[in-house]
Parts: sequence; C-alpha cells; structure tokens
Amino acid sequence: MTAIKIRVGAVPRGKSTPLFLDLFCRSLIILCTFLSVILSSIAVCDGHWLLAGRHMFGLWYFCSLEEQQGSVLGSQSFKASSNCTRHLEEAGVDGLGVGLPACRSVIALAVVSAIFGLELLVMSQASEGRDSSRRWTFGARLVLLAGGMAAGGIATFVLLLGAFATLLGFTLTFWCQFTATFLFFLNGMAARHIQHIEPLLPFSGHSDKL
Repeated sequence: MTAIKIRVGAVPRGKSTPLFLDLFCRSLIILCTFLSVILSSIAVCDGHWLLAGRHMFGLWYFCSLEEQQGSVLGSQSFKASSNCTRHLEEAGVDGLGVGLPACRSVIALAVVSAIFGLELLVMSQASEGRDSSRRWTFGARLVLLAGGMAAGGIATFVLLLGAFATLLGFTLTFWCQFTATFLFFLNGMAARHIQHIEPLLPFSGHSDKL
C-alpha cells in the first residue's frame, strides 16, 4: 500500500500575513531616517560648524567675532561682527576656498539622496510583492549612499580645519550633522538586513496531515 498525503485546511497563501515586529521595525527605520534628514538639513542650512578663538568657520561664511563685556557679574561673551564674508580664502587657510564649497555640495547631495531614499521606503509600504521589495532595497541603498557622502563631507571639513579644530570648538549644528550621518548608516544597514529576517511565526490557517 502506498501512503497518500492528504492536505487538510486552507491552501497556504503566497505571502504571509505581515508580522507586528516587521511592521514596527520598518516604521522605526522610516521615522529615524526622517529625523536624520531634518537634522542634516538644519546643519547644512545653518552651516556654522566650528568656533576657534575669535573666528567662526562655516560651510557658507567665515566670520570674525568681537568681544563684548557682559552686564551681569562682568561676564564676557562674543558676538558676530559685520565682518562676515563668503570669500573663504580670506580666512588664511590653504585650500579652504575650494574645500568648503566641495564639502557643502557633497553634504547637500547626501541630504537629497536621503530624501529620495526615504520616499522609496515609504512608497514600498503602500505596495506589495516584488515592487515593494525593490523599492525598499533601492531606498536602503540611497540612505547608505547618503551616509557615505555625509561622512566624506565631515571628514573633509575636519581635515581642512584640523589646525583649529578642538572637541569643544565644534558647534551644536556640527554634532547634528555627525548624528545624522551615524543614523544614515544605521538605518541603511538595518533596512538592508531586515529583508533577510525569517518569519517568526508560521502561516496562519496552514496545517498538513497524513
């Protein structure tokens, strides 16, 4: 006698029911990527990244600061004078006039890449099948590309102004860009690897019996 396998129950579907953990992780990746884009945009638009003595080095301007006597307990503070210029070569640093425009261009392109990547990640959640998977994969690659370009821009800025750079001299907007770059890498890698996560639960309504 030959044993005959009889399938009892509903026919398994081609696609499993989305799990809560999968949806939660994807939503968290999209949210963190959105926050990264906001941080990087603020850092690029403000552009004041380094305070060295009485000079402020930025992506867009080079400013001289003047000392101002405070009215409270004789405190001293600095404020930007009208001596701000977009001719960065006047700062007296070799290569600054060419390096900083290249730096801000690369970081601006990184923001653009992250925006398109974020859009693809969101659109992938509104579609199904291969289209959804392709959009998610391409979006993750764009976010990783944004992280690479942003890291290159930060490294260029630090190398150009290494003689003036101190840990306490970097401004809040610089650390915003640093955080955004780290999140670009983190979200891009997470978005790539989440595609390979195996389902934690079996298909619903699926059982085999002899």
